[in-house]
Formats: sequence, structure tokens, C-alpha cells
Amino acid sequence: MPAPKKKASADSAKKDKAAKSAAPLSNAQKALNKLAKLGLRSDMDLALHLPLRYEDETQVMSIHEASLRGTQVVQVEGVVSKSDVQFRPRRQLVVTIADDSGPLVMRFLNFYGSQATQLAEGVRVRVRGELRHGFFGAEMVHPTYKVVLEGAPLPTALTPVYPAGEGLSQAYLRKAIAGALSRLDWRDTLPPALLAELKLDGFEASVRQLHNPPTDVDEYALEERSHPAWIRMKFDELLAQQLSLKRAQAARRARNASALPTIGKISKAFIKQLPFKLTGAQQRVLEEIRHDLQESFPMQRLLQGDVGSGKTVVAAVAAAQAIDSGFQAVLMAPTEILADQHFRKIAAWMEPLGVKVAWLTGSLKKKEKAAANALIESGEARLVIGTHALIQDNVQFQKLGLVIVDEQHRFGVGQRLALRNKARDGDADITAPLQTVPHQLMMSATPIPRTLAMTYYADLEVSVIDELPPGRTPIVTRTIDQNRREEVIARVHANALEGRQVYWVCPLIEESEALQLQTATDTYSMLAEALPDLRIGLVHGRLKQAEKQDVMDAFSRGEIHVLVATTVIEVGVDVPNASLMVIEHAERFGLSQLHQLRGRVGRGAAASACILLYQSPLGGTAKQRLMTMRETADGFEIARRDLEIRGPGEFLGARQSGEALLRFADLATDQWLVEKARNLAQTLLQNDDAIVDAHLQRWLGGKEDFLKV
Repeated sequence: MPAPKKKASADSAKKDKAAKSAAPLSNAQKALNKLAKLGLRSDMDLALHLPLRYEDETQVMSIHEASLRGTQVVQVEGVVSKSDVQFRPRRQLVVTIADDSGPLVMRFLNFYGSQATQLAEGVRVRVRGELRHGFFGAEMVHPTYKVVLEGAPLPTALTPVYPAGEGLSQAYLRKAIAGALSRLDWRDTLPPALLAELKLDGFEASVRQLHNPPTDVDEYALEERSHPAWIRMKFDELLAQQLSLKRAQAARRARNASALPTIGKISKAFIKQLPFKLTGAQQRVLEEIRHDLQESFPMQRLLQGDVGSGKTVVAAVAAAQAIDSGFQAVLMAPTEILADQHFRKIAAWMEPLGVKVAWLTGSLKKKEKAAANALIESGEARLVIGTHALIQDNVQFQKLGLVIVDEQHRFGVGQRLALRNKARDGDADITAPLQTVPHQLMMSATPIPRTLAMTYYADLEVSVIDELPPGRTPIVTRTIDQNRREEVIARVHANALEGRQVYWVCPLIEESEALQLQTATDTYSMLAEALPDLRIGLVHGRLKQAEKQDVMDAFSRGEIHVLVATTVIEVGVDVPNASLMVIEHAERFGLSQLHQLRGRVGRGAAASACILLYQSPLGGTAKQRLMTMRETADGFEIARRDLEIRGPGEFLGARQSGEALLRFADLATDQWLVEKARNLAQTLLQNDDAIVDAHLQRWLGGKEDFLKV
């Protein structure tokens, strides 16, 4: 009989273990988990969790004096004289307190039963909030309050208010941060002589002052983050970012890449057959790229250029150099329309030179995908163009030397990394670690302001095409209220009768009750009815790829007068005969999108125009955007203003890989600090690894998440 007992014992142990694992978490552990969700896992994390704002709880005034101040935030103290739950006009807790000078009503529209119990008659409370004069005299709605004893001391410093997550009270955060400050290693990462040279305050003094500012502090400087304590935090943050990015750059240069030195038959024939001459700017950036491709460490270059500046042809010449050197090249684009545009254009250039170009997207049939994969794996396809389908596991290159990513900000770092990892020698063991990485060329038609490039792209070399090809006509941009839609339709009709084509772009496919936007399908029907003598086309993201392509081809051939579309035509579409762009609900688009869409016209010899239809009244941000579009066609100036309006986080988009955006520094106002931090980073990396290690440990916790691909 012993055996069954053993089994029972084992089952019992399993049950005990399961019970323990399913045991409810303690309140302390729950709080720690909530802190972790905010990224607060160490004492240094807590110390650098700086206040959003401050409340002045250092003074109490009488209720009568406070009521004379007008509508402003004040702090008073009194004893509860009346407390009850009322049901008219809605359920609310109404509490009256009084001091020697008079009464004050506190009104809570949302409250817990425990609050009603806590605020019982005879209890003394200290109350802070916006005092208003209501029907029953002085009152505060949802003030903050605390129960106090008579004569309880007031704080001697401003009270910090921290960014908080769900279930984390300010009181808990203040206690946790105070505990962290008492345990911290305060040794400064920067030596005193360097601080004096840079005119920066000490780290400990700055952090302590920001958590507990004295009452005589310059509150304006504190709120505007121009106080010396804030300057030190911003500088340290920028320095950590610069150090990590420049280390990433050094690490990349230490890796191996296959040199692509040959500018041979294909490269020379490619340039010779072009029906136009490269601009000076194109030739300049091409030399920069060619130089990088000859190195035995991987190129990581960002090619910036305004809409229509000719980035694609530069990328194709770079691909020709890789092919001449005996390697494959791949170009990945974010949408099938853009990838198809690249394929048609580049294949027309390459295939007469004997270069096999493969096409791979998600919409291909299984048999077509298998055929494309076979061409890629065998190396027969020297150039491959496609979408995200290129990063699937079953796509293997024989000898990948160059990766080109168009509209790179639309891809996450993980996607670009997956494509880079396709680089293996044809006979290498596929399970072996990656020995070499391909060269990378990233393209963006969204110009990046210099400050942003210095800060977030410090690990990249940047090439800029700052010149448009000759023959491009300037585009006149007008903003028109949608109430004048009939005038716009008449302009469209006149344009078509002159033999020109029109884009009409809408932001949504289907009606949204929340946004009440004019939709592509409704607009298509409206224009078809209003302009029966014109051929109207419709293209949007929910059409099958073949259907989209049929419509786009018909528009390219001039068979469609007006193309109604969603933003699928934002990039890559090139129809020189299109000279009018109408953008519906332009106030709903970002500046970058508006600029990209406008760039679809002005590609031929005819005078071109862009009409921004908007629905009034306009908000402040929308007004700024539309005014910018009217005032300038310079992509770099538009990008600079876009950064001012949106800030860096939204501007960078999908490029982020999870690394922290700048929490304290503001690129719109702190450019001078970026310059300082960049210069010091270069000096420290050459001369003092100990300072670099200590600073990165403090600010990044040893996790250098800034490595870019």
C-alpha cells in the first residue's frame, strides 16, 4: 500500500504549489507592480521620476480672505458643521466647513461611502481647490482635502505632483520617492571641474530641489523648466542619449560587412541610359553612399529628400553598385502601391541591362510567391523589391549586400532588423550566428529637422537631397471652407476639360458617426453625379491589390479624369499629367501627410494647385497646419514647424523601438543643450570610459536600448 501514499503525497505537493502560485498578491506587491508599469523599478528610477507640477500648501488663509481673491486655487482650514448626501439635481456629497470668518461648501459629485463617514461633523479638515461663488456662497467642487489636528504644521516646501498610473496615489509616490532619495548613491557622474566649465549645478542638489523646492524658489522658472536644477536634468538626459547612440555607431563600425567596391558595367550603363541628368545634390549624396559601400563595416545612412527630389534613382544606382560587386540588393516599401511604383520604374531601368528584378508582396498567390522565393534564394534575382513580405522566415537570399528601406519611419526597428538578418553567404550554415550584416540605406521624404536628427539619429550618417529636378512647377496652395464645395467642383471640371487630371483625397473609407467626415465612397458618388461627362475612379485600402492596380494604371494612362482616393496614394504615385489636388477635411491630416499628398502634383510642366478643403471652426493646431501649408512648400521648413506643433514622439512615429523618448528636454527650446551634450559625448568617448559607463548606468540602468538598425 505504500505506493498509493507516495502518489497522494506528490499530488498534494502539486496542489500546494498551485495554491501558492495562485495566492493573491499582497498590497505591497501590487503597489510594486504598479510602479514597475511606470518603469519605476530602482531607487534611481524613482529619483528621476520628477514632478509634473507643484502645489503650494505652505499657507492657509481664512475662508473670508479666500472668498475675496476671485476664482483661484486657495487653501483653507475649517471644522465640518454639516455633511449629508443630497439627491437633487443628482446624487452628491455636500459638506459645509467653517472657520471664525465664515462657511465654505465642499461639493463631491463622485464619492465613496467612506468619504461621507470620514467627513463627519466636528472633523477638522485642510482643503485646497478652486474657490467659486455659488448660489449658497463660497464653494469648492471636488477639492483635495486632508483630515488634520488643530495646529498641525504646514509643509515648508512646495508639494510635488507626480505622473501617476492607475491605483497609485500621490501620497504613496511621495513616500516611495522619499525612501529612494534616502538610500541613493549620490556620487556625481561628472567631475566638479567639468560642472564648473559647463556651468551646471550638482546632481544631488538638483534632484532634491526638484522634489522639494523651497518656498522662495522661482516658481515661473520651475514651471517653465528653465530653473538651473531642470537644466542639469535635461543636460544629463541628452548626454546619456548621445553617449548611447555614439556607442551604437562605434559598435556598428566594429561589425563586418562585405565591401561593395565595384562601379562597373551595370552602374555605368544605368546612369548613361537615364533620360535626364542627375542634379548636383543627387550626385553629391551618391558619392557619399558609394564611399560608404566600399567600406568593410556596414553603412547606415539616412537619405533625406523632399517630395519629388529623386531619391529613388539614387537608391537604384546604389543597388547597381551592389550588383556590380557580385551581391544582391533589396528594396522594402511600406505599401504595395509604393512598392509597385518602385518595381515598375526600377525594373524598366534594370532589366534592359540584364538584371533580373523579383517582386514579392503579401497579395501574391502561393505559386507566385514560391517562384519569387526560388529566384531570390538561387541568387538569380539580383534585385528584389517588395513589402513586409520580404521579412518572412521562408524568404532567403543567396548573397545580400545592400538593404534599402523606403519611408523608413513607417517600419519598426524589429522589421528592419529582420530584413538585415537575411544577409548570409549562400553556402553558410543557416543556423550559425550572423557573421556579416548588409549595408543599409534608409530613405525618407519626411525631412527631419537638424535638432531631431542630431538627437535621435546621432548613430546614422545623413545625406540630404536639397535640390529639386529642373522642370518642376511650383504648386499654388489654397485653403477653402467646405461650404464653397461647388466652386471647387467647377474648378475640377475646368481642369479636366483642359486635359489635366485631378486627385481628390478623403480621410476615411466609411462613415464615422464620431467624426462625421466626408468619405471616399460618398465623394465618389457625389462627383460622379455632379460631373457626368467625366470618368471618376475610386481607390482605397480595402480594395484588392489587383483592383487598386487596375484603377491606378487607368489613371496613369489618362483614362480617368478624377481619382478619388484615401491616403494610399500618399507616397510613390507619379502621374505628371495630374495638376490639381483636392484634400477633403484637410484639418484632419498631419503636416507631413499634407505635404506628401501635395507632392503628387507639380510633376509635369503644367501649373499645379492644391486645394485644402476644411470644416470650420478650426482648432488652434489645425489653423497652424493649414497656415504652414499656405506659406511654404519647403519640406524642411514644414518639418521644423511640424516638430514645434507635435513634439518629437509623434513626429518619429513607428521608428521607435521602445527606447524612452526624452522626458525632460524639449527639442524646440533646448537646442543649445543638444549641442553641448553632443560635443561633450564625443570628448568623453575618446578620453574617459569610466565617466561614460557611470553616466549610462545612472540614466539607462545599463540597458542601452538605443541601438538602431
